[in-house]
This record gives sequence, structure tokens and C-alpha cells, in this order.
Amino acid sequence: MQALALLGNAFVGICTPASLAMMVAGVAIGIVFGSIPGLSASMAVALMLPLTFSMTPSMGLNTLVAVYIGGISGGLISAILLNMPGTASSIATCFDGHPMAKNGEAMKALGLGIVFSFLGSVFSFIILTFCAPMLAAVALKFTPAENFGICFFALTMVAILSSGNMIRGVLAGMLGLIFALVGMAPIDGTPRFTFGASSLMAGFDTLPTLIGIFAISDILITAESMGSGKMETLTVKKVKGFGFSMKEFVYHLPNFLRSSLIGTGIGILPGIGGSTSGMLAYVTAKNMSKHPEEFGKGCPDGIVATESANNATIGGAMIPLLVLGIPGDGVTAMMLGGFLIHGLSAGPLLFVKNADVVYGIFAACMVCAFIMLIVEWTCIKGFVQVLKVPKHILLPLILVLCCVGAYATNNRIFDVQSVLIFGIVGYLYHKLSLPTTPFVLCFLIGEMLETYLRRGIMQYKSFGAFFKRPIFDAFFFIAIGVLIWSLYKEYKTYLKRKQNMA
Repeated sequence: MQALALLGNAFVGICTPASLAMMVAGVAIGIVFGSIPGLSASMAVALMLPLTFSMTPSMGLNTLVAVYIGGISGGLISAILLNMPGTASSIATCFDGHPMAKNGEAMKALGLGIVFSFLGSVFSFIILTFCAPMLAAVALKFTPAENFGICFFALTMVAILSSGNMIRGVLAGMLGLIFALVGMAPIDGTPRFTFGASSLMAGFDTLPTLIGIFAISDILITAESMGSGKMETLTVKKVKGFGFSMKEFVYHLPNFLRSSLIGTGIGILPGIGGSTSGMLAYVTAKNMSKHPEEFGKGCPDGIVATESANNATIGGAMIPLLVLGIPGDGVTAMMLGGFLIHGLSAGPLLFVKNADVVYGIFAACMVCAFIMLIVEWTCIKGFVQVLKVPKHILLPLILVLCCVGAYATNNRIFDVQSVLIFGIVGYLYHKLSLPTTPFVLCFLIGEMLETYLRRGIMQYKSFGAFFKRPIFDAFFFIAIGVLIWSLYKEYKTYLKRKQNMA
């Protein structure tokens, strides 16, 4: 009852004109940063951090929360309309969002993304408000061994993503792992595959790589189509409301609940992040679907899964930050700086000494989710106008934005070169009919997999000791089961094709 009273007082406290104005501004700024590739939610929070110095602790932290929520959700706009993930969390949104836009269903794709972003956020904020201490205690049980098990499980999802042509899928994934190995090795810092180039010492950054694979390759493919006279004319179907019926909404609810649980769970574990949760939710949705062959061709289920998961990660990532003082991802690491600026110490004592601030953040999360829904719904028709810009004007603008965004990530000209390199890689993948999804998944997971393996072996002295930990065992053997099942299905498909040819 005391928690509900504190939460009620917090809602009253933040619903002042000044506080609401700052939250609306924060959400809008976050959406802009999230929708422009390279200008991530982390960068938006970092830039807003000094501006909160003169505010009260509650208002300052609530503004940062607003920027965070807007930034994660904003990534879906460019992912759907331009096939450019605005943030790493929106990678999987590209897989079905952009094909839907090409099919004239941009409004519906945006509507699904906005609504389920909102619902995923609210789902995780409810869990954050009422279950934070309990879930943080569970997160403490995760050592490098358990985190390695999760990453290994995620890596075996390549088998599901490659169903129908596993050889091509595994080849595409292996190339992603090879690129992930470039740079200094985790833990010991040994240079690998740098060929003496200092710019390769830090490896390939995630965001420039993804921008190249999705956006630049799409520009090259579109430019080639224009040159050959085979350019498709994009149409936008008019829709009412968010573009989907109540019947469709009810149909997507199981997918939403499952994906939100995945997103919240992954968010609680420090260092894994929204990009992994979005990919895992997408692969799980495909595996559970009655029509998996439609994924990647404009299936609404894919958007629901990834947007529910990556926004649910926000509430999950806030749990270790507030309860333990451990940032769950890059953005919450920036927010930890916000606590320090205002003389607060994140951790268990925060709930005792500054309960008003904590419950103010809980209330702000809920209010900002509603603001995000209203702002994006209001602007949805304006977003779609991007598709009506002539390609000979739009493509150069996208190219410039990609290069500027890549440079802004780390202020390195090498990141701009990486964008162009991976643009060519993505174009070659298209030409060779290789799927990009396994490449992206393996590239994202590869470094984390190696890091947790090395840390686990340092902690437990041998890999065999991992099997004495029940949580690791569960993830590891489920992953092996998924792999065996996928190979069995592939073998059955092969036999069926052989019979048809005979």
C-alpha cells in the first residue's frame, strides 16, 4: 500500500506544466535522434545530460527517461521507411517493416510499430514498478557462464533463420563472426586480423556496420534498378487509425506478451542490450509461427515481436540501474551520470533515502510512454511523406545522413569507410542470394560470446565447470535441442525435394 501511495504522489508531482513540457520535449528529441541513423538514444541522453544540471533531481532524471524512451522507439521510423535501423535496437524491424512499406503498407507497419512499442514499454514499466527488487536479485545470479549460455542460445537461432537453405545461412553467419573477430581480443587485448592498420585495432563498430549492411546496400540496389529501368513505384495505402483492426490486435497479443517477457528479461542482464532482445524475439516469433515462410517478406508478426521486445528492454535495463546501481546498457550508463550530477547514488539505499525520486521515475516512465504514443501517432502521416520524395533526391540525402551518422558515432573517419565497405558486402549478399539476418545476428553476438566465455573460464578455471550451473545447463541444452531439430527439419526438406525431383 505504501508503494501505491508513493506512486500516486509521484504522478501528482510530475503532472505540472513545466515537468510535462520537459518530458514532451525529451520524447520528441529522442524520437528525432532515434530516427536518424548514427544519432542513437545514447547520444541523445549524453547531449541532454548537461542541460539537466540546473533542474531539480526529479525533473532532470525524468527528462533523461523521456529522451531514452523516445530514442528507442524512434528507430522504427527509419527502419520501416528507409530500411535503415535508426538504433541498434531496431535492426530486426527492418526485416519485415521495409518489405511492408514496399508493399504499400507503410502506414500499417508504422501503426503496428508505434502501438506495440508503447505496449512493450508499459509492460516493462509495470514490472519495473512492482517487481524491481525481486528481479534484480535474480539478475545477480547470472555470472559470465549464464551470459555465455544466453549468447550461445542466441547464436543457434541462425539455424531457425536459415530454415530452407541452411548452408547459405550458416555461410552468411560465419562471415558475420569473422568480421566480429577483427580488432583487439577481449580480456587480453591481442590484435587480430588488423594487418598492421591502427584503425582496425578497435574493430568494426556496430552502428556503422548495420547502416552499411541495410541502408547503403539498399541504395546500391535501388540505384541499379533505376539504371536498368526496373524501378518499383512505391504506393501508400490509406488506413484508418493505426492501420489494423481489433481482430488483428487480439491475434498479436500472444506474440506481444512473449516478446515483452524476452525484452524485459534480456534488459535486466547487464551488457546484452536491446539489439539482442529484438533479434531473439523475432526468431522466437518465427519459430512459433504457423507461417514462418512469410517472415522477411512483410509479415506484421515480425514488427510486433521486435518492437515489443526492444521497448520492453527499457524497463528491464532500469531495474539493475535503480536497485543495484549497475547500468543495464549504454543509455542507462549515461543515466548513472545523471544520478551523480544530482548528488544521488543509485542502488538499494536510493529506495530508502530518495523514494520520491525513484517513484517519480516510475511515474515518468508511464507518462512518457503515453507521450511517445501521441507524438508518433500525430506525426505518422508526415513520416510516410518520406516515401513520396523522388528517389534521385532521396537516395543522396540518405547517403549523406548515413555517413554523417556513422562519423558522429565515434568521430572517426574509419567508421564512414566501414559504412561503405559493409554497403558493398550487403550488396554482394543480395547478388549471391545470401540472407543478411544470420550475418547481423552473428556479428552482434560474436564479441559478447567470446567475452563471456573468456571471463567464465577465468572465473571457473575450465569450461566443464559451466555445466555445474543449472541456468547455463538449461540454455545450453535448449540450444542444442533447437540445433538438432533444425537439422532434422532441413534433412526432411532435402528428402522431400529429392523425391519431387525423382
